[in-house]
Amino acid sequence: MADSTQTPELADLTEAPGRLTRPLTVLLAVTSAVTAANVYLNQPLLGSAAADLHVSPEALGAVPTATQFGYAAGILLMVPAGDSHDRRRLILRLGAASTVALAASAVAPTAWWLIIASFLVGLLSPIPQLVAPLAVALAGDQRRGRVVGTIQGGLLIGVLASRAYSGSFAELAGWRAVYWCSCALTLLMTCVLWRVLPAAPAIGAARYRTTLASLPRLFASHPLIRRVTISGGLVGIAFGAFWTALTFLLEQDYHYGSTEVGLFGLVAAASALASPAAGRLADRMGPRLGLAALIVTVIAGWVLLLPGGTHLSWLIIGVVVLDIGVWGSQVVCQTSLFTLDKSTHNRLNTLYFTLRFLGIAIGSLAGSLAWGNGGWSAVATVGIIAALAGLVVGVLPHSKERAKRDEVTTLGA
Repeated sequence: MADSTQTPELADLTEAPGRLTRPLTVLLAVTSAVTAANVYLNQPLLGSAAADLHVSPEALGAVPTATQFGYAAGILLMVPAGDSHDRRRLILRLGAASTVALAASAVAPTAWWLIIASFLVGLLSPIPQLVAPLAVALAGDQRRGRVVGTIQGGLLIGVLASRAYSGSFAELAGWRAVYWCSCALTLLMTCVLWRVLPAAPAIGAARYRTTLASLPRLFASHPLIRRVTISGGLVGIAFGAFWTALTFLLEQDYHYGSTEVGLFGLVAAASALASPAAGRLADRMGPRLGLAALIVTVIAGWVLLLPGGTHLSWLIIGVVVLDIGVWGSQVVCQTSLFTLDKSTHNRLNTLYFTLRFLGIAIGSLAGSLAWGNGGWSAVATVGIIAALAGLVVGVLPHSKERAKRDEVTTLGA
């Protein structure tokens, strides 16, 4: 049901209760883009912020780390609340709180202030992980994969655009102006959502503490949940190993500077365009076959990357293929989880992204160790093995999975 504050001019966004219109889909994708950008915009600002705060750039290395830790904590602590609270209200409150945290970052008088404010920015930014289950609930079962792909496409555009936007804008107006601009965008986004976003009450009746405590039992309750989340974590290892070792490769073997290394990440922009296509693939082929096709794409990307240690063209092609497979498989994994009980969707998203980020962190460490001990070929070996393991886990048939598909309950509701 649409919110009572909805105006006639905006009524077409929520004209049919329980249905996701195209304008509302675009709005939710933009919401994911804006909030995801807030998590990553600080990385190009460290040098200018350090000079302004009279500290070394290394001292502000804790800023992106604090933001990422905050983001992980937000996913674990905030996203499960979507199964026990009105998701519209939760998204609006997080948006308003993010505005305050960004303003606090903009006025930071000391490095410690900025680090603490950055942690809060991350903690309050897991809105995309709440938006995706909400969009699926509004869309119904017919366009589940396409909707998830569109929302993730917005998230990826935000991640990719944030670095370019923040670095360029900081050169023109200073690093504080970047935070003020993001603060204004987040406030505007929250106001628009307040006017047009339909109410989204929780399906289950569990309290927040019960919902949070049910995560381990939910993970153990269904073979599909374990298969999809563990597979996502293994693909995360392949992804983390690449992006960590890529910096070493470009700086040491190709002799690129930090600017070229940063711009190289724009090559991955193709993955944002491929996300909706991956969702359609899941809708047509089914989650299991769609996941298999995209993890095979990850493996193919690593095979193409093998000669990338000495040939830049292979490196560029391999990055595009790898990223399409990685982000596409994420869409399919979420789509598969969203076939289960709707009252658990936010907790399922929490489980998936927790293992996904854990896998990326392990992959970053493994990629660094592999580079130090065997160079680029060793890194590629780590990536291929991790992706193969993800493929085996992701598509391996389980005799109990079909029988238990409809048995996931609210767990403590």
